[in-house]
Amino acid sequence: MEMRKQRLEIEYPLETRSSGIVWSLISTDHGLGRWIADSVTEEDGHVFFTWGQPWAEHHTMEAMIEEREPNSHIRFRWVEDEDPDAFWEMRIGSSELTGLLCLYVTDYAWAEDLDDLRSLWDGNMERLHQSSGL
Repeated sequence: MEMRKQRLEIEYPLETRSSGIVWSLISTDHGLGRWIADSVTEEDGHVFFTWGQPWAEHHTMEAMIEEREPNSHIRFRWVEDEDPDAFWEMRIGSSELTGLLCLYVTDYAWAEDLDDLRSLWDGNMERLHQSSGL
């Protein structure tokens, strides 16, 4: 039996009603570089995420953009991920209660890594909040 990663879906409320601001933070290399990684560059639909400094110890991962719908969602797939169903996506939605926007994150991990993945996204969102106030 082939092992598959498990899907993780998280909803993060944001302190804004402007989807344009959120879109720029989740879909541009400059925006992603403020909260996902230390450095982000995009070339021809491939996005390179680097943690650490280029002149020191660092780690770079490459993702392909699979879908990009302006002011709606962006979906990535890690190039080295062997699970054909695994991707990670950030989708903009709004709370029916508050009218404020929410960021819906979908990601995949092995069952034993789901808690770590949730913690990683919580940390990313904390950096997003600190860098943008959202």
